Amino acid sequence: IYWADGFVFVYSITDYESFRVLRPLHQHIRRIHPNANIPLLLMANKGDLLRARQVSSKDGLQLAAELGGTYCEVSARESGEGVREAFQQLCQELSRSCSSCNGEKRRGLHLVRPKSPNMQDLKRRLKQALTSKGK
Repeated sequence: IYWADGFVFVYSITDYESFRVLRPLHQHIRRIHPNANIPLLLMANKGDLLRARQVSSKDGLQLAAELGGTYCEVSARESGEGVREAFQQLCQELSRSCSSCNGEKRRGLHLVRPKSPNMQDLKRRLKQALTSKGK
């Protein structure tokens, strides 16, 4: 979330709970990147299971408009073509947004990745464990 240039929110049309968590997730991203215009793709999966539908296309379109993203409904099971097209569309949006910023967006968007204080210690302990097992 901290270093992304774009987001894909995927939910199942047969599981309302997977749809319901998207708004709080988007709010979390907005807290991290309050001024960024990050491309968002809202992808409704399991489009082949219409009889088990719990989330309407109208609800998906409405949420995508509210979040400022694009919407697509796909069936990864039936064909990966819809998924591929959706990702291609997002990549095109990313390309447009990055080219219009002349690289400024990339520097301003990405936060410095914090170093884990325990990483060096973990490396040292792993190395010790591996060398002691070899003896």
